[in-house]
Amino acid sequence: MNTKFRLTLMNFLQFAVWGAYLTSMGTYLAGAGFGSIIGWFYAIQGVVSIFMPGIMGIVADRWIPAQRLLGLCHAMAGLLMVSAGVYGLSDSANMSVLFSLYACSVAFYMPTLALSNSVAFNALTKAGLDTVKDFPPIRVFGTVGFICTMWVVDLCGFQPTSKQFIVSGAISLVLALYAQTLPACPVKSKDSGAAGQQSLVQALGLDAFKLFKDYRMAVFFIFSMLLGVSLQITNGYANPYITSFQGIAEFADTFGAQHANILISLSQISETCCILLIPFCLKRFGIKNVMLIAMTAWVFRFGLFGTGNPGSGVWMFVLSCIVYGVAFDFFNISGALYVDQNTNESIRSSAQGLFMIMTNGLGATAGTLAAQAIVNNFVYDQPEAMQLEGWRTCWFIFAGYALVVGIAFLFLFKNTAKK
Repeated sequence: MNTKFRLTLMNFLQFAVWGAYLTSMGTYLAGAGFGSIIGWFYAIQGVVSIFMPGIMGIVADRWIPAQRLLGLCHAMAGLLMVSAGVYGLSDSANMSVLFSLYACSVAFYMPTLALSNSVAFNALTKAGLDTVKDFPPIRVFGTVGFICTMWVVDLCGFQPTSKQFIVSGAISLVLALYAQTLPACPVKSKDSGAAGQQSLVQALGLDAFKLFKDYRMAVFFIFSMLLGVSLQITNGYANPYITSFQGIAEFADTFGAQHANILISLSQISETCCILLIPFCLKRFGIKNVMLIAMTAWVFRFGLFGTGNPGSGVWMFVLSCIVYGVAFDFFNISGALYVDQNTNESIRSSAQGLFMIMTNGLGATAGTLAAQAIVNNFVYDQPEAMQLEGWRTCWFIFAGYALVVGIAFLFLFKNTAKK
């Protein structure tokens, strides 16, 4: 079995684990009576992303080879997620227990996103392959895996049940075993004293906070956090919103209302395609305009959800999913490239860590909790007859927020030449 195929299978399984529940979990929680805390289930991903990847990165560098640690993390994540799924099937399932099992599982899963990259880069280098050229096609199959499990959960009727957690956990356990067969990664000698403390600070991205002394970089990171607020909103609430149309006779039997996950999977398909546009757009428009395009796309992402429906207005849902690729890729990938180009080698890795903390950590956590408060107020705290209108109000609020952030970015961010 050649290296590329082995890494392709690893990436397929890595993101298939996530795709099994990330976009459909909100529908299950809402149906189980936990709709008011959907935001916490998504926010915990941001919380653990602040520190767990850095800690596991240190462990992989010094004590446990990355491919072994990848397997161990997936074993723990899989067992805990299967436990959450089985427990959720009980009629007397308690929210605290379910959330605890899920949160612990996510704490072990999130570091595997970085560990799988480390394993892939190491294997490609050992095989004499070009990581810049050969890794992107391999990584694309991660998105394919994500989409496949979205479809499996949808077509098997698992969207409104905790069985989606069981699917996710089972795939994690398969990957836990498969990871042990991957090419061995080196372990560095154990450092001690000040050098060890410095590595911990760097791994967590904390030394990059000195970049806030530079006005231009400070503004960039602040807006990264503000735009990161939008990242998990549709993952948490798009599926419950679209599925809620099943309660309206006019839309009850439409494909969109019955198969929300398949409809939402167009977002991931668009994400895969839009990656190819980034080099051209960066060269043609520059980083500031590309970031503005991303912010504008978020406005349309939310606004189209607010105006569409699964019937005659399904084209708006489809268009919303298409612009998601622009909104997500142009922000995340272009932002990472900007950080890479505007920091020196001594702090570059830490700066990327800081970018992740500001976006997927602080920003996404704040965003999901804020979205939870808004959705609870306009949807779950309202009579059923008023909930659809409440959903629309929520999407327009999210769109308005993205618009304000975009306008502020236009006037406050100055992309001066790198010194």
